[in-house]
Amino acid sequence: MIGDEIGMDEATREHGPWKRNLYVLWFCTFVAGIAFSEVSPFLSLYVGEMGNFGKADLTFWSGLIYASTFLTTAIVSPLWGNLADRTGRKVMLIRASLGIALFMFLAGLSTNVWELLLCRLFQGFFSGYIPNAQALIASQVPRKHAGAALGTLVTGSTSGTLLGPIVGGILAQIFSIRMTFFITAALLVVVSFMSAFLVRESFVPVSKAAQKKGQGLLQKVADPKLIIILLVSTMIVQTGNSSIYPIISLYVRELMHNVGPITVVAGIIAALPGISNIMAAPRLGRYGDKHGSGRVLIGCYLFAAAIIFPQGLIRSVIVLGILRFFVGISDAGLFPTIQTLLTKNTPPDVTSAVFSWNQSFQALGNMFGALLGGALAGAFDYNVVFISTALLLLINFVVLRFSEPQLLRKAA
Repeated sequence: MIGDEIGMDEATREHGPWKRNLYVLWFCTFVAGIAFSEVSPFLSLYVGEMGNFGKADLTFWSGLIYASTFLTTAIVSPLWGNLADRTGRKVMLIRASLGIALFMFLAGLSTNVWELLLCRLFQGFFSGYIPNAQALIASQVPRKHAGAALGTLVTGSTSGTLLGPIVGGILAQIFSIRMTFFITAALLVVVSFMSAFLVRESFVPVSKAAQKKGQGLLQKVADPKLIIILLVSTMIVQTGNSSIYPIISLYVRELMHNVGPITVVAGIIAALPGISNIMAAPRLGRYGDKHGSGRVLIGCYLFAAAIIFPQGLIRSVIVLGILRFFVGISDAGLFPTIQTLLTKNTPPDVTSAVFSWNQSFQALGNMFGALLGGALAGAFDYNVVFISTALLLLINFVVLRFSEPQLLRKAA
């Protein structure tokens, strides 16, 4: 009987609207990725326009305002996930895009740092567009195509995030930083309308009573330990990425001896991981569907450590660029494969909840990474950040490999 139900479920998924939704949500997450990233690089400049700050005060407020969104995201994501399992993921897509659009618009009207901080906090409160898009696809795609579908979907947000700072820089140059917030809000309104009218979801809600009835989230999954390890892995991978992002341009300046077009070179090097990520994610997803997601995950951990560690030892900006390009390949295997493993080990009725917890752990990784990178670079040097990141990923790999020795077999 169970086998028949699983077969029916797979047949329903196969003939459902998952392909159409994948195309629509790829474009929506692409636009959302642009919207979410096109103002972030200029937040400190925007803060500087709001008062006569000294260097220390400007750094403090910029860091606080940047981190505030991730703080509220980490807190509220599980709550939105539980609600999504009762109301559907499509509703959450509309909620997230419209809510962030509103407070992005209000951020453009802000006249002091307190108003901007409040807007950033509420942007985090309404976050969740991309993970809900992932959860919707994960709940509809046939399991045998899960890796390829999620790998393809992640290229939408990744490529949007890659282009966002470039688009934002052009808009800020042509108009102003303040006007960029208004344009970003308009983009998110477009995303909300596309989500409302083009995404199809046949959703069977999970009742509030059923959610509360005797079983917690971890009790509903077959391997709670694996879910916890995968969530922590998301946090650690994101911590590693975020620890490097804040200092990459400073490291480029050091390697170039403060001579030449430093900002141009730093921008290119910062974009290289996104380019390789777009190229590699669908291919690694298909490989994982065929040969086992666990094999991809473990291989990419080792590959990531092997290419991040020497970045702290080299003295050539060209070599740094080559190694940063390969970082995108490792990320293309790590994040989508963790999501694929979560999908394959999670019952459909708690998919949104698990993906929301995944977003919370990713947000925590953003916070911890920025703090770790700044602390290490300040106490030692930039190269220590790369070496520590590689060691952190190796530790995560060891935990995964030896706490779940049957991971390869389970994920196949």
